[in-house]
Amino acid sequence: MLDTAMKQQLGTYLQNIQRPIEVTVFTKEGNDKSAELESLGNDIAGLSAKVSLKIVSGDSGRTPRMTVGPEGEAARVTFAGVPMGHEFTSLVLALLQAGGHPSKAAPELLEQVKGLTKALNFEVYVSLSCHNCPDVVQAINLMAVLNPNVQATMIDGGVFPKEVEEVGIMAVPTLMLNGEPFGNGRMTLEEIVNKVDDDAEAKKAAEISAKEQFDVLVVGGGPAGASAAIYTARKGIRTGIVAERFGGQVMDTLAIENFISVKATEGPKLVAGLEEHVKDYDIDVMTNQRAKEIREIEVDGKKLKEVELENGAVLTTKAVILATGARWREMNVPGEDQYKTKGVAFCPHCDGPLFKGKPTAVIGGGNSGIEAAIDLAGIVEHVTVLEFGDTLRADAVLVKKAESLPNVTIIKNAMTTEVVGDGSKATGLKYKDRLTDEMHDLDVAGIFVQIGLVPNSEFLQNTLELTNRGEIVIDSKGQTSMDGVFAAGDVTTVPFKQIIISMGAGATAALGAFDYLIRN
Repeated sequence: MLDTAMKQQLGTYLQNIQRPIEVTVFTKEGNDKSAELESLGNDIAGLSAKVSLKIVSGDSGRTPRMTVGPEGEAARVTFAGVPMGHEFTSLVLALLQAGGHPSKAAPELLEQVKGLTKALNFEVYVSLSCHNCPDVVQAINLMAVLNPNVQATMIDGGVFPKEVEEVGIMAVPTLMLNGEPFGNGRMTLEEIVNKVDDDAEAKKAAEISAKEQFDVLVVGGGPAGASAAIYTARKGIRTGIVAERFGGQVMDTLAIENFISVKATEGPKLVAGLEEHVKDYDIDVMTNQRAKEIREIEVDGKKLKEVELENGAVLTTKAVILATGARWREMNVPGEDQYKTKGVAFCPHCDGPLFKGKPTAVIGGGNSGIEAAIDLAGIVEHVTVLEFGDTLRADAVLVKKAESLPNVTIIKNAMTTEVVGDGSKATGLKYKDRLTDEMHDLDVAGIFVQIGLVPNSEFLQNTLELTNRGEIVIDSKGQTSMDGVFAAGDVTTVPFKQIIISMGAGATAALGAFDYLIRN
C-alpha cells in the first residue's frame, strides 16, 4: 500500500509512540477498498512493535473502516474509508496521539477538551482531495483521544456514496454531532470546542476584556495581518492580533505559484509558516474572535481606540490595523442561499469529487473560474462556464487549456438569474443571454461560484470611509479616515488582491501606525 519512502517516513514518526496501541481493520470480502485498508494496516503494524493489528472480516457497519486506540481500551477514533491523500496526516496524528505523543495545541485548550462532560459523537464527511477537511478530522480525533465522552469518525464520501446521497451531503467537510448537522467548512479545534462548551464564550470574553492596553491591535490574521503584527512587534511595542481564524482566506487556497522566491506552495503550508513566524515574537494572538465595532475614546487626555468583539469583550489600544480580508462573492440570486452546500459550492478542490460523473456549472470566467473548470473537467461529466461579460478575464494559457477540453463549454454574456432545485438539492440554474434577453435553463448537479471577492467590512459601515464596494479607503501609509486606524490587504482600496501585495501592505500599515505612535 505504502511505497518505500512513505514507509520510511511513517516509521520515523511511529518512533514517537509512547504506549502500545491497537489498530483494527474491518473488511469485506471482494471489496477493493477493504484490501487497500488491510494492506495499509499491515504496513503500519510492520513499522512499530508498539502497534498491534486486528483484522475483522464481515459486513458490520461502515466497511471498510479502521479504528485506532490505546491497547486495552475501546477505540474512539474511526476512519471509514482509506485515509490517504490529505487525510494520511490525520491518520499519522491519530496513531501518535493514541500512543501518548502530546499534541501541540495550547495547554488551556487541551484542558478544556478534557473537561467536557457531554456525550459527543462526531461524524465528518470528507473527500480525500479536500485540503480543508483534515483540520476538522484532526480536531475531533484529538478530542476523542483526550476525552472518553467523545467519538470521532471520518467518512470518505467517495467510498460511501450511497450514504452521502441519503444524508444529503453536497459539500465537505460536513460535520455532524449526535446525528445532527453541526458545521460546514474548515473548523479549528478551538471553534469546535467552544461551540460544544456552553460556558466557553463567556469565559473567553472575560479573559480578553481583562487584557492590558495594546500599543497596536491588528484585526485579522491573514497575510496582511501577520505581516503587520511582525513589523510592529519588531519595534518593541505591545502588539495583539484578534482574528476569526489565523490565515484567513489563504487557508482555502490550494496552489500558490506566484509567491516570489517560492516556486510553488499551498495555502495551509504558507499559513503554517506565517504562524511560526508570528510565534517568534511576543504577539498576543486571539483567534475565533470577530470584531463588532471600533470607537474612539479619551483617557486622561489621551486618544485611544476601543475594539468591541461580538462576544462582548472590549480591547483598548493606541492604534488599530484592520486586515480583515475578503470572502467569496455570492451571486445574490433566488435559490442560492437555499441550496448553499446542497449544490451551490465555492471550493472545487473540496467539493468537486462529490459531483463525480455529474454535470456542473462554474460561474465566472476569471482565473479562479477557468482554473475551477479545468480541475472539475477531470472529475465530472461536463462543465459549463457562464461568464457575464463578452470576454474571459482569465490568463490566456488557462483559457487555451479550458477550450481544449472536450467536456468544457464556455458561454459568454450569460447572466445567472436563479438557482433551481427540488427542495433538498440544486438541480440546475436559469440564465439570460445578455445580447438577446433570451432565457435558458441549464440542468446541473453542482454550481461553483467563482466571481471574485467581497471585503469583510460590514462592521465599519458607519465608522470609516468606504467605497461603494465596501473597501476601506486608505492613503499611501495605510491610514484610514479615522485618526490612528490603519488598514491593509484585500479589505482596502489596494487595487490588486494578491498575497504578496497584502504582505507588503501589512508592513506599510505597521510602519504607518508606528509613525503615528511616535508623533502622538
